[in-house]
Amino acid sequence: MDSKALNKRRQALIAALKDSSEAVRAAAAHSLECLEGLGSREEILDLLKKGNRSAKIKAIYALGQLGGEKAIPPLLYCISRPEEDIKSAAIEVLGKLANPSTLMPLVDKLKEPNSAIRAKAIAALANFRDPSLVPILLPFLDAGDGLLDAEAARTLGLIGNLQLEERLISLMQSPHAATREAAASALGRLALS
Repeated sequence: MDSKALNKRRQALIAALKDSSEAVRAAAAHSLECLEGLGSREEILDLLKKGNRSAKIKAIYALGQLGGEKAIPPLLYCISRPEEDIKSAAIEVLGKLANPSTLMPLVDKLKEPNSAIRAKAIAALANFRDPSLVPILLPFLDAGDGLLDAEAARTLGLIGNLQLEERLISLMQSPHAATREAAASALGRLALS
């Protein structure tokens, strides 16, 4: 987002601080706080390169807020980093952006050795709602760990493939509450498909 657009948004929010509704004023104040965390793209990229780990993660989320095609290359670089917290944040942000060019790099993260990173990638893929992901995600329903199977159930429920109904029903017998909850939610989403 260019500085002119950011400034326009900031001015609208400043004006909303005088709204007669307390809820509007509170929402405007919160949004202004979020905007203040966003610098220029150059500042964010510099922070991503030179900042400490916490600053780098903040920069990743700021890139997600800015969005656009220019945010994609640095975020793709971050998902290849060895630091799991940086990789995890970048996967989450790429999932929210759901840019088609990032689908396969996110699918590749399903091969990560760390199950938390794989779960984050599964969750990120939900935003694509791509039916071609069904056969890729199906094996994760058998993980039986309360993490990967739960994320797979949520994601597959969002994709909305009615042929998965029996698989999701069987997950309702999982010993893991997270898996049962995810399966129940997914079954509800399938009804909406």
